[in-house]
Amino acid sequence: MTSFAPTDDGHADLSSHDSFLAGAPHNTFARLRREEPLAWSEMDGGRGFWSVTRHHDILELNRNFELLSSAQGIRMEDQTREEYLARRTFQETDPPEHSRTRVLVAKAFSKPVVAQFEIQIKEICDSILDAAIESGSFDAVKDVARQLPMRMLGRILGTPERDLDWLVEKGDQLIANADPEFTKHVVDRADTDAYRLMPFRSPAGAELFDYAKALMREKDKRGETGGVLHLILQPDMHGNVISELEFRNFFCLLVAAGNDTTRYSIAASLYALANRPELLAELRNGDAQLWETAPDEFIRWASPTMHFRRTATRDFDLHGKQVKAGDKVLLWFVSANRDEMAFDDPFELNLKRTPNRHVAFGQGGPHICLGMWLARLEVKILLQELVKRIGAIEQTGPHEFLRSNFIGGIKRLPVKIHH
Repeated sequence: MTSFAPTDDGHADLSSHDSFLAGAPHNTFARLRREEPLAWSEMDGGRGFWSVTRHHDILELNRNFELLSSAQGIRMEDQTREEYLARRTFQETDPPEHSRTRVLVAKAFSKPVVAQFEIQIKEICDSILDAAIESGSFDAVKDVARQLPMRMLGRILGTPERDLDWLVEKGDQLIANADPEFTKHVVDRADTDAYRLMPFRSPAGAELFDYAKALMREKDKRGETGGVLHLILQPDMHGNVISELEFRNFFCLLVAAGNDTTRYSIAASLYALANRPELLAELRNGDAQLWETAPDEFIRWASPTMHFRRTATRDFDLHGKQVKAGDKVLLWFVSANRDEMAFDDPFELNLKRTPNRHVAFGQGGPHICLGMWLARLEVKILLQELVKRIGAIEQTGPHEFLRSNFIGGIKRLPVKIHH
């Protein structure tokens, strides 16, 4: 049976994308939680940063936006003020500005609205799984995990089916910009200075913006007034309208974040089922209560968004150390979700885990993920439809992880289905 135990030496360089090629360096995070829960790291070619690794600290700090601001970027990299203003989405703002934008689109992703997608999600799952299972052996990421969020993205954005592969390819170039498999403009290996004002420092941002403008022109011609893109273009309560730049960045965020994180949650779930046959049996025999808790446990275990960066607005002390105003502070959600002080046996999956106070969606603050209800529902229905169809799923070759210290996930997973 495959071990889920981490293999890093406990001293990984968290600033390096290469440190995550075998998955998150959980031995390093465990050591930091024990010995140095607020730890300083140097960074080649940039300013160093603080790492916060304990669950309790992350919950507390994530809600304190007055102390730790998102309004200077949410990724590890350094940005000039010009770059920040050109590339920011509402993720990179603080309340009340963040709240004004969020309220425009939050209702499109609310739990009651997302529940209405259940039939559509099931139809997509039926199509995906029937095709994959018929082939017998397949790449579970390419043929299953990538397909569901991609097709749901198309439904939410109102994009033609023929455009979906292209959209997801561009989204990968944005959010997976540290992996040479997904982009020619690898952020730490190539000169990307020409694209420094583009979302994620990638030329894909310009292509997506052109596509979004054309899409909205077509919607206007047809008189379509529904959907999340229409909502974000409406005036807020003060009559303010989102700028063209803000709309471009929002569209890029939807395409990238709305697809990748769910993909990698599903990929991790399939990897777990392929290596822990008892989990498949438990799901097959699960009651309604199990199906309420299991999706969150798979998502906790996957933790696809590994960190968000904040910037200290003033000096403060934590664990005997002083953070200075202007310092970068990284909240490592992937570490919090393996914190032994918050979760019993955190490296294993307990599908009945309750309460499950994971922070995979950025819980505890104003930036909690808008798409969390959709992600939960997609994971739930995909797994429900899978267990109806198969006797077992077997991993048939090595899996590969994304090269990134920001988004974590399995990008290749060869499997075989047994009936």
